[in-house]
Amino acid sequence: MENKENKPQTKEESYEAKDIQVLAGLEAVRKRPAMYIGDISTRGLHHLVYEAVDNSVDEAMAGFCKEINVIVHTDGSVTIVDNGRGIPVEKHPKFDMSALQVVMTKLHAGGKFDKKVYKVSGGLHGVGISVTNALSKWLVVEVMRNNKIYRQRYEKGNPASELEAVGESEKKGTKITFLPDDEIFSTTEFHFETLSSRLRELAFLNKGLRITLEDERIQSKQDFYYEGGIISFIEFLNENKHPLHNIIYFEKEKNGTKIEIAMQYNDGYNEAVFSFANNINTVEGGTHMSGFRTALTRAFNNYIEKNGNKEGIKLSSEDVREGLSSVISVKVKEPQFEGQTKTKLGNSEIKGIVDSVVYDALSSYLEENPVTAKSIVMKTINAAKAREAARKARELTRRKGALNGYSLPGKLADCSNKEPSKCEIYIVEGDSAGGSAKQGRNREFQAILPLRGKILNVEKARLHKIISSNEIITLITALGTNIGDEFDINKARYHKIIIMTDADVDGAHIRTLLLTFFYRYMPESITKGYLYIAQPPLYKVKKGRGAYYVYNEEKLKVLLDRIGSEGVSMQRYKGLGEMNPTQLWETTMNPENRTLIQVTLEDAVEADKIFTILMGDEVEPRREFIERHAKEVMNLDV
Repeated sequence: MENKENKPQTKEESYEAKDIQVLAGLEAVRKRPAMYIGDISTRGLHHLVYEAVDNSVDEAMAGFCKEINVIVHTDGSVTIVDNGRGIPVEKHPKFDMSALQVVMTKLHAGGKFDKKVYKVSGGLHGVGISVTNALSKWLVVEVMRNNKIYRQRYEKGNPASELEAVGESEKKGTKITFLPDDEIFSTTEFHFETLSSRLRELAFLNKGLRITLEDERIQSKQDFYYEGGIISFIEFLNENKHPLHNIIYFEKEKNGTKIEIAMQYNDGYNEAVFSFANNINTVEGGTHMSGFRTALTRAFNNYIEKNGNKEGIKLSSEDVREGLSSVISVKVKEPQFEGQTKTKLGNSEIKGIVDSVVYDALSSYLEENPVTAKSIVMKTINAAKAREAARKARELTRRKGALNGYSLPGKLADCSNKEPSKCEIYIVEGDSAGGSAKQGRNREFQAILPLRGKILNVEKARLHKIISSNEIITLITALGTNIGDEFDINKARYHKIIIMTDADVDGAHIRTLLLTFFYRYMPESITKGYLYIAQPPLYKVKKGRGAYYVYNEEKLKVLLDRIGSEGVSMQRYKGLGEMNPTQLWETTMNPENRTLIQVTLEDAVEADKIFTILMGDEVEPRREFIERHAKEVMNLDV
């Protein structure tokens, strides 16, 4: 087979200085970085890497790159290397500088606006690498092109050296190394798992592309390469679930848009549907997701009607998505995203295209595979019946006075302030801790809800069973959001929901059950930043008149080294109930002293896998997970 790199380039395939178009300058990026990367915390920091990687992936989609390597160095800098064509280094026809410098220093500069260079790209706005450059303390770019190695250094977005040839090489590609500017970012520490999840996604979405991630800080390396593409993605998603059939896969190009879908149902009740547009994870969905959902519902309802719908069932969109794992990937020539961080696809024409392609392909598949069709249809019908049962259970519960927001649970000690943004609720394990919390709290803005025992494991239950659980109904009613298709995060009565459990095995289990509930049935409480975990102290250390609260074993050792062990007395708190109200306020509830961990959702794919492992039916994956992460667990009294 002929090697693409050695093949003579046609005029359309060439990538030269004249192909670099400029729409604007770099002004204001350092002044208002959040406008370009979302924020200046961890999310924005990692966005710097993604912008550089996306350029390399665009080269791969154009057929000129087979491998991308990402390396996190011990000094906190990151290197991204690809074997694409290399950014053009010749003088730009409209600017008195090299095309490389134009790309690195001009906003909206790149080869992506002219479809002759990139028919499809993720870096739609062309702001990517110039923004990474602008927000870096320093950046060094090396280009292998024309049998030479070219190098240029930048500092805070400005050239700190001339572009010069520093060596010879027969290879092609681009190498970028940058150090994020700590004057801009609140944190400059890259997370291996966060980078890993995004790079794994990109490898799934671009079959045959190898992406490696190496972290020199922790001596860890991962290699992502999937010949199966998004079929491999579905296998990964359903690794610890029980699939009902083989993976359904189809791809088609229509009106210049390439659509690729992989889907598989399992015997669980939760959906795991992920959508991408030009390799961008569209976490807020968009027109491609709308088209997919519409087609899915229409295809199954039509199939049921054709095959004798004796019970008169009308499937809803939720019914046909129960237990579904799916990946929707579209490649659009002129994508319209909402914002530079690209979380929602807005092209109106894509909805109809995806709807048409999915409906035709899925309808044909169901007709040609009657055994698989029957198993999926039975699942969707059972989901519809469960939905009706949930509706009746909700009505019954509402008649009893719960869920309507007018009758609050008797065990809830509410706060006097009624402004949700100023209010917080502590979900506390047991009446003993609940009693201390009620006495120790600030009644103005702190509410206390004690729960008895362990709540239902929602990973293994449908909604109608969940609604029949008294403790869950108490929780939902107190929060005010309702649940299921009537859920509304805007009705939340508190904008801080704090899980406060004991630091023992039972406490950890209760915390995980609650986190599973919020992730599966109130994910907006996480994405809006409402959910927190309280950190009560493990020890009270006294020496003379001094008293110290210590929150983990490591800090205990530091304290004892500082104050000495002679004359020291220690109290180990096994439960919140062991603390009197004053101690609980001082250590865990006082906003001036307490430590809260905000629950975030950096990686929905990984979260779905972890909750499946921890709360699902499979014992072996759970055992392996616990053994692998046992050393990372702190404050666990066994």
